[in-house]
Amino acid sequence: MNTMFDHSKIDFEVEKVNLCHAIDGDYIYHEVRPIASDIGSLVRRKDTKEPFAVVKDKYELQQYLPIVSDVEAALRQSGMDLTDAKFKTNVYKNGGQLELRAKFPAEEVQIGDNIVSDVVVPEFVFRTSHDGTWANNGMMGLWRSMCYNTLVSGDKLAYVYGRHTKGFNLPAFTAKIKNAGEYIVGDGLNQMRDWFNTYVDRKSAINLFSKTLAKRTDNVSRENKPNQVVLSHLMKIFDEENRHIHGKAAYERYGARKEGSLWTAYQAATHWSTHTPNSRSKNTQNVRVMREERVRKMLQSELWKNVALDTYEEDLRKEHA
Repeated sequence: MNTMFDHSKIDFEVEKVNLCHAIDGDYIYHEVRPIASDIGSLVRRKDTKEPFAVVKDKYELQQYLPIVSDVEAALRQSGMDLTDAKFKTNVYKNGGQLELRAKFPAEEVQIGDNIVSDVVVPEFVFRTSHDGTWANNGMMGLWRSMCYNTLVSGDKLAYVYGRHTKGFNLPAFTAKIKNAGEYIVGDGLNQMRDWFNTYVDRKSAINLFSKTLAKRTDNVSRENKPNQVVLSHLMKIFDEENRHIHGKAAYERYGARKEGSLWTAYQAATHWSTHTPNSRSKNTQNVRVMREERVRKMLQSELWKNVALDTYEEDLRKEHA
């Protein structure tokens, strides 16, 4: 199968090796002692031995090729028309940094009405690094260049950020890419556009997740009570998605925004369904299937259909209070 990005630029692996230091002796002999890995290890290329960074034990090596291959698979499965798509593979600092960029002109979209309208093109951007300068971060959305300084702005439909030590999960990110592609094209286009523009406050989101994805039966009281760990995770993702998609991203304080949309609730749910490495089960693939089924049932539930209506009625009550 043809590749989208230039794999020859990233056809190398990195490794973590132990550090050591020399103890001053006489002019002939220097004692060399090892440095414990909890103090630090060196990340370097296997082929050229190019050093990139000194990292702690918790730092997880993530090779470029598997990431790029999974991203390509997600783009193919997104349903977008890849005709005349343009892919760029930018490698910097001898492999220390990687940037992927892709544009999909066959899927350009006109937004607005006949009087005020704009043409936007779906674009994908992803950055990561081996030298610690870039965390794993990427986004997929409808973009337009509107500033003289060539800054890109637009509607971000999927966003991910995570350090190499925690927070980044490749299956969760590729699921977001697929979700964003389905937003742009496919049978669910109009529905997902409605989700993106359907206002949902935090109270309604908490109620939705408590009665669906985080629902559990307490063994003592035998009452349905939300799993607080699951609910906390879902709301954290919901808040982050709202900040980056509907808010001002890094320019907005976390937790400042009290509302989001059905789209960000959907993104929080799909992140939870694919983010399984921390599950206590050894068969994480089974956990993922179970979670995906729960998300499917949530999307078919009356709670999902009415969550926006509940938000609207709550706002009306506040207005007339």
